[in-house]
Amino acid sequence: MIVVLDDATSEVYYAQLVDEESTPTVMAAVKEVIQQHGIFCALYSDRASHFVYTPKAGEPPDRGKKTQVERALNQMDIELIAAHSPEARGRSERLFGTWQGRLPQELRLRGITTLEEANAFLGEWVGTGHNSRFTVKAGEVGTAFVPYQGSELDKIWSHQEDRVVANDNTVSYSKRILQVPQQTFRFSLARCRVLVCEHLDGTLSLHYGPHELGRFDADGHLLDPPATKTPRRKNKAVA
Repeated sequence: MIVVLDDATSEVYYAQLVDEESTPTVMAAVKEVIQQHGIFCALYSDRASHFVYTPKAGEPPDRGKKTQVERALNQMDIELIAAHSPEARGRSERLFGTWQGRLPQELRLRGITTLEEANAFLGEWVGTGHNSRFTVKAGEVGTAFVPYQGSELDKIWSHQEDRVVANDNTVSYSKRILQVPQQTFRFSLARCRVLVCEHLDGTLSLHYGPHELGRFDADGHLLDPPATKTPRRKNKAVA
């Protein structure tokens, strides 16, 4: 289960059951919290590999090498605080312990057996069964959330890798060949360094500086290719 909660008030902002905790599932959680509530100051997490890079098990993490999650957090000016032990995140660990005892019983009593049904129930249960009963009042009036005013959440919360465009104006990415469509600002992008973004829905996009070069489906096929303009014929004047 992926849970995002307020460390001061215990209010749960996000809770979903997933097949596994991973970079995409964590990104989806943080992105939704930002969309619903705004940008926050810091994310307090464990030291899982999708949060911090650890060269060898048991050794301190290498904060000089950013994971995709930490890179996205940095782009939004959100600090990542990696706990050194479960005890350091006591509030969340106590919540997980309570939910492990209560939530399975709630699902059993309602005959819920699928992931989709459980996640649909979670939204209601968090609001009425947890937040309304266990959220404590903050010590100060107001909120630390800042509304997000940009339009690049889909780009920021994606898996990003740099690539160099080949001479035939294609980009190779994860066993897929992406054909760069013709651009109006440049005849060819061969040998240019571009950014490949693999989005949470599986689609891909290519970027060159501020320019979005194209969007592709999960198989690498161009989505909504640019419409080709047919030259207009000039009417001949007849005397």
